[in-house]
Amino acid sequence: MDIPSSDSRFAAAHSVYARLQANIGRVMNGADDSVRLLLAALASGGHVLLEDFPGTGKTTLAKAIAKSIGAEFRRAQFTPDLLPTDILGVSIFNQREQTFEFRAGPIFTQILLADEINRASPRTQSALLEAMAEGQVSVEGQTRKLDDFFFVIATQNPTEFRGTYPLPEAQMDRFALRLSLG
Repeated sequence: MDIPSSDSRFAAAHSVYARLQANIGRVMNGADDSVRLLLAALASGGHVLLEDFPGTGKTTLAKAIAKSIGAEFRRAQFTPDLLPTDILGVSIFNQREQTFEFRAGPIFTQILLADEINRASPRTQSALLEAMAEGQVSVEGQTRKLDDFFFVIATQNPTEFRGTYPLPEAQMDRFALRLSLG
């Protein structure tokens, strides 16, 4: 069995990267540096925090990355009234079967866009950030594992916007990268 040389593995990885960047670049004109950094975070297993004003293409970028790699994508809009169970999931009683059935929340995906994370309460932010750090969530006393490939792109409005809660520094370390699309 031939083991590929490091040069051929590098060439293959670079080819995949170039195709991904070109595909995403068709949707995100002029954001080559941001796309390069996002792909680096994706490849390294880190999560990304995009800080920018509404309308700069953050959602479009997240969708383009997911489509380009064939990953399952979900979006969770963080609002002041969002509860941890809204993103994690909840058990619903099935009267016919007389049992509880777990209904998974949007966090059970491969690429999650946590839109406007700083609009949600610190308790809801913590639920997401725990999942990012541990790759699992605890719901109703039961631990549920997330997909092995779990990538979060969280967006944050500038903190001078009304109704925002700044992310504490202890939670900021969950993100490998923090950038702005501009």
